[in-house]
Amino acid sequence: MLHAAFATLGIAVLLGAALFVLHLRNGGAADAAPWRLAALHGLLGIGGLACLVLALRHPPPVDQGTAGFGAISVALLAGAALLGGVILALRAAKKRPAGALFGIHATLAISGFVILAAYILV
Repeated sequence: MLHAAFATLGIAVLLGAALFVLHLRNGGAADAAPWRLAALHGLLGIGGLACLVLALRHPPPVDQGTAGFGAISVALLAGAALLGGVILALRAAKKRPAGALFGIHATLAISGFVILAAYILV
């Protein structure tokens, strides 16, 4: 289950990078990203987070140095999911989200993914 969460979140990260490139290419226009791609990104992110939470109910034995990485990853990814919901709500209200909101969302998501990679691969 842990590897499924990692794979799902990896695909979500790649889709997020594609969405970011589309956002930059269109100058941050309100309709910069195709809504289906954005919806797939969000659903994969939430699904990966749910898989991770389920997998951490019975965590695998790990070294002492990385024992807390799973919980840290969940916290960072949950924060990214909440900010993704804020971005979705702003888009639904036809308002343009601030660029800093995208940056913080991406920073939390990538940090959570990297810490999860360290947790799984070390």
